[in-house]
Amino acid sequence: MNLYSTNDSRNSVSLREAVLRSLPKDGGLYMPAQINKLERGFVEALSSLSFVEIAYRIAQHLIGSAIPEAELRGIVERSITFPAPVVPITEGISTLELFHGPSLAFKDFGARFMAQLMAHFTKGADQELTILVATSGDTGGAVAAGFHNTPGIEVIILYPSGRVSNLQEKQLTTLGGNIHACEIEGSFDDCQRLVKEAFLDQRLSSRYLLSSANSINIARLIPQTFYYFEAYKQCDSRDVVFSVPSGNFGNLTAGLMAKQMGLPVSRFLAATNANQVVPQYLKSGTFEPQLSISTISNAMDVGNPSNFSRMLHLYGSTWNAMARDVLGYSFTDPQTKKAISDLHSSFSYVADPHGAVGYLAADQYISTHPNQHAIFLETAHPAKFLDIVQETISQPLQIPTRLSDLSHRKKEATLLSSQYTAFSDYLLSR
Repeated sequence: MNLYSTNDSRNSVSLREAVLRSLPKDGGLYMPAQINKLERGFVEALSSLSFVEIAYRIAQHLIGSAIPEAELRGIVERSITFPAPVVPITEGISTLELFHGPSLAFKDFGARFMAQLMAHFTKGADQELTILVATSGDTGGAVAAGFHNTPGIEVIILYPSGRVSNLQEKQLTTLGGNIHACEIEGSFDDCQRLVKEAFLDQRLSSRYLLSSANSINIARLIPQTFYYFEAYKQCDSRDVVFSVPSGNFGNLTAGLMAKQMGLPVSRFLAATNANQVVPQYLKSGTFEPQLSISTISNAMDVGNPSNFSRMLHLYGSTWNAMARDVLGYSFTDPQTKKAISDLHSSFSYVADPHGAVGYLAADQYISTHPNQHAIFLETAHPAKFLDIVQETISQPLQIPTRLSDLSHRKKEATLLSSQYTAFSDYLLSR
């Protein structure tokens, strides 16, 4: 598997280099040189395949000979250990529940696969791998759980102070061991900027072997393609639309990669909160990054999504082509709360704020496309947003043990300003 930089297609590297380096030196993102169609008959045979077998076949198709078959199968089997069920909501709308992993968020799929992949590539290495990851909420918890106590790897998580839920923060800051947290006085975009600047800092690259676990790393996107096929397998309708709650747009990019591999998806709905730069692009053809806006669906509070450049490359930077496949939607916090309330009162389903945004887009789309079936992604367990959800549905939620156990753990994090010098000094002083 060869990959190229979105800033320079002549900059071609191996999968190992792309995964361990994360970002090209030119500041772009790595993309597969080719995304070929899956073998004929694969989609038709999905109903006879287990989730693990589907994941292995797709991983093998994308990765090729970069990893021996037996090793790759082991990586998949150790990563995909929990389900991704499709749950009917209405006749025309279902939800794909992606919160059944260790950290109760969809990013468990990517984090666990990435941890296994990096462990494979660094086996026997002399130098420890240091992973930098920016999180707007769920990424950090998934990465912390996926990489905790992985030999030869340390993880430094940057998160925006006061902009993640209490339980999300506990997931980032209480594991200890090889997991370290930096609480940044700023937004997620500031955290993401600090990570990118660190990769381009020669002082750090000479001292650290740096990688990233954000969706800027292609190792995150590969496993996120798996559950789109798994969801399609479970859906009776063959005219399927996916509604994807979107922040940094890694999840949607993975879906578009699945479509390019041959998954027959009619359309994707880019469902956002007030941070609507991509929906605005889909309507106007102009991409204008903005400062992020704080919302109750905090994991989507991104004003300059990194993966947008990958979306452009998938469509040859052709706006009309992307706009045919992807429709953009944006919703306010009051609309999101009403969706949580309506889902609970009308269908006895409890959604988190991110899934509620996905539901709103699905509901709006199906109202004018009644012959299609929309699947919205429920990306996190509602208990991770306990205060908001309980207040909205006016009743207590049962908290999973893996979350309730966190309440007694002590937070350990280093508070830093959003200035790059503060972060680089922290890294150089360690």
